Amino acid sequence: MTSTTEIRGELDIDGRRLSYWDFGGPGRPLLALHGHLYEGRTWEQLARALAPRWRVIAPDQRGHGDSDRATSYTREDYVADAIAVLDHLGIEQAVTLGHSGGGITAFQIAARHPGRVPAIVNVEGPIRDLDDGPSALSFVLSMPYTAPSRQALLDAIGPLAPMLGDKLRPTADGGWRLPFHPQDTIASERATHGDHWADWTSTDCPALFVLARSSQVITPEQGREAVARRANTHLAELDGDHFVHTTDPRAFGAAVKDFLDTLG
Repeated sequence: MTSTTEIRGELDIDGRRLSYWDFGGPGRPLLALHGHLYEGRTWEQLARALAPRWRVIAPDQRGHGDSDRATSYTREDYVADAIAVLDHLGIEQAVTLGHSGGGITAFQIAARHPGRVPAIVNVEGPIRDLDDGPSALSFVLSMPYTAPSRQALLDAIGPLAPMLGDKLRPTADGGWRLPFHPQDTIASERATHGDHWADWTSTDCPALFVLARSSQVITPEQGREAVARRANTHLAELDGDHFVHTTDPRAFGAAVKDFLDTLG
């Protein structure tokens, strides 16, 4: 791995703070978008694996991490935020990479702004989700947003403590909070539902679809269909579940690097 010079930056979007990590370096820009329950720091190990050829910029997406909560969480909202980050940094083109809902955003940025995206990495981002039932993330509604102490919040989130423990934030009144608001998360997850085939297939820039062999979200058939129906798209099947980028970061980083190396 190669070290990077990282900075925490932020921009103001109509009075709402959007925070981001810029992992620095002289390389080509890559915009990395986390999924629900995560934050920009999720991509730190990937940034180090790709340096110095790639400069990874990773926002805490709206309502996550150090970014402010928002009044809405539509697909267009997420795309607009991503473009705002690139504009703020003076970046005309960036490879877009995203996990889960962030993966959907990654290819929707390309669909809305094709001239700004030379390549896409979609990590387990569904192309079609017409589920009208309970949200897959409905379990977060049983979690408190804040608690008087870090330990109290860890106790309250129970089995999710190992995943979220390092993401908890102190509050101004001395308490602690989750890195997302449960109600916001449900609204955001529901906004990912729908048929996104038109967006996925509207561009033909090089793309990588990362499919986890033990995914709880995408079947092998769905993953291979996503690759087959879009021009210039490659498949990387990796061991692990939907969160393969965190459970096996070395294999994930190698797959992404191999793909990026083909871009010249």
